[in-house]
Amino acid sequence: MIEVTLTDYELAMASDAGRLRNISAVKRGYASKISGREWQAHIEGACGEVAVAKCMGKYWGGSINTFKAGGDIDSTGWEVRTRSNHDYDLIIRDGDPDGRVFILVTGLSPRFRVWGWIKSEEAKKELQWRKDHGGHGAAYFVPKDALRKMGDLI
Repeated sequence: MIEVTLTDYELAMASDAGRLRNISAVKRGYASKISGREWQAHIEGACGEVAVAKCMGKYWGGSINTFKAGGDIDSTGWEVRTRSNHDYDLIIRDGDPDGRVFILVTGLSPRFRVWGWIKSEEAKKELQWRKDHGGHGAAYFVPKDALRKMGDLI
């Protein structure tokens, strides 16, 4: 696990991208899975992406409306899932594309923990991880001890 603290500038960049993502989602009529906390979820999600980019020495462009294009960190194809609570697991959904790397980040701005990664198709094979927490539909909740170390991601 890698601890990352974002600077004021990094927080400002991520919050701008998160707000623009939320506005775009509202304009397109996308239904939120996190009713009532959409602004915070988009901003914290973007902050999690910045945390991964920072700890891995990668560029983060703060893209908007590219969630189906191939990754949250530019030119990597990596998908970042940010969860507010350090006890939470990595979520992989049935609709998540195979062949992608999914990375678990936990925390709230400005302090995050980057736990590790797994390929989506590997997570979907483990039936013991499939659960329906919170009544939002079944998904795969990958425990932290099943994740690969970030240093193994090249």
